[in-house]
Amino acid sequence: MKDRTLWTWHVGAGLVILVLLGVHMMVMHLDTTIGAFGVPGSKPIEWPSVLARMKSVGFALSYVLLLGAALYHGLYGLRNILLELNPGPALRATVSYGLLLVGLGLFVFGTYVAMMAPAAADAARAGMGG
Repeated sequence: MKDRTLWTWHVGAGLVILVLLGVHMMVMHLDTTIGAFGVPGSKPIEWPSVLARMKSVGFALSYVLLLGAALYHGLYGLRNILLELNPGPALRATVSYGLLLVGLGLFVFGTYVAMMAPAAADAARAGMGG
């Protein structure tokens, strides 16, 4: 039962990645195309656009969701690959808990960065004189 639940979360995380990366590709690389639909931000890699995204709560939440989904999907896949080597019970637990700790650490760090982005955008605007 536990393996099926973890696998279901793995597949769900893959779908979240698919959707959020699709949105990312549209916003960042198809700016001319989505501009035809009235979506602002025709130059996504110019500094004012970057600063505007950094201030957006929606973008921050999508970054955190994408980070969590990508970490879970990738680390669960790595765990399955490593466990296919059929290690002993102690090493299995070490691999599982080690990857869990790495994933949680990276998630906390990435979430902190995403949440601090608005303050960084304010500091960057102040430094630019605007």
